[in-house]
Amino acid sequence: MKRSTDRILTTHVGSLPRPEDLIALYVENAPDEELLPRLRSAILDVVRQQSETGVDIANDGEFGKAMRRATDFGAWWSYVYERLAGFEVKDEEARKGRTAWTYGSKERKEFAEFYTSEGSAGQSSGQSAQGTSTARMYGLTCVGPVKYIGQAAIRRDTENLAAAAQSTGVDEVFMTAVSPATLQILPNTYYKSREEYTWALADAIREEYRSIVSAGFVLQIDDPALVDMYDWWFSMNNDLSSYRKWAEFQVEAVNHALEGIPENRVRFHICWGSWHGPHKGDVPLKDVVDLLLKVKAEGYSIEAGNVRHEHEWKVWKHTKLPEGKVLLPGVVSHATNVLEHPELVADRLVRFAQVVGRENVIASTDCGLGGRVHPQIAWAKLAALSEGARLASEQLWRS
Repeated sequence: MKRSTDRILTTHVGSLPRPEDLIALYVENAPDEELLPRLRSAILDVVRQQSETGVDIANDGEFGKAMRRATDFGAWWSYVYERLAGFEVKDEEARKGRTAWTYGSKERKEFAEFYTSEGSAGQSSGQSAQGTSTARMYGLTCVGPVKYIGQAAIRRDTENLAAAAQSTGVDEVFMTAVSPATLQILPNTYYKSREEYTWALADAIREEYRSIVSAGFVLQIDDPALVDMYDWWFSMNNDLSSYRKWAEFQVEAVNHALEGIPENRVRFHICWGSWHGPHKGDVPLKDVVDLLLKVKAEGYSIEAGNVRHEHEWKVWKHTKLPEGKVLLPGVVSHATNVLEHPELVADRLVRFAQVVGRENVIASTDCGLGGRVHPQIAWAKLAALSEGARLASEQLWRS
């Protein structure tokens, strides 16, 4: 991974707005001869646009992960089930898995009026999600041995990103992949225990991790479940210690999946869910930061622009960032259409630099912007991120 040796570098979490015609091709299940040329050109365009906007460490916008409409934000995790054997649709399981985590949480009960209101920004019902990548997963259940079968898909994705990076001159790129903890969104009827299911998922997804790193990219593991699970868990058990025990096992699982992959090729992303809601039930970073730092990665991507978590930069006053590690704080947020001022972005970055060292900070976003804010606003946020990093660099490297 690159480091901020002479200025604050910039990146983002992953998802970027897809072109409408690319989304249409996914919706239509277009044949490869129609989809693949447009996918390649769209990835070239989005890498070029990132570079022109001032993003130093770019990606493919997650365009290879099929979105079914402009506001579909489930593709970041649902994509992988087309790359795994061992799953079938079982309607009786449709309300388990991720839906249990979402609708059984303490927050969903406390703010029930908000979450059930028509057109609510926080609504995630099956009706409001109709036609999305997430809705297509309802009822899918593990019914046999999990095996990775996505070799052709990941090869397509890495080849497209490599070609775009070479064409645009971007010298470091990253690619996202889902975590073993998040893979457990879908229920299991085959494995005898959650632990056995977790190890099987970790073994399977390792192949995708290794393909990304072998292509010369930085691997970003997306693991919102590690912290997002807390509110549901606490509402059921009212016990932080048992949640931490579960989370510690998930860290063991992701480290198992990372076996043989150098830490300096990995960054690890957590967030508290990208839906627009109060997030009162989010687990505080201070209660899980020690577990986060056990993940065998060089970079840690965290929310820091979201107003529910902005104050948590203070955690790093009391938690030493290990030698050789990097923080990627989100300094612009997916949770609001309000455009952050570059001076605010700079202030946020300077605070982090002052507590962990300027060379250990890379400016990022809280979460993926694709599907969560209007495309025009998403790109404006990345421009504000770049300008804010420039302003922060002027302060931090001023002679």
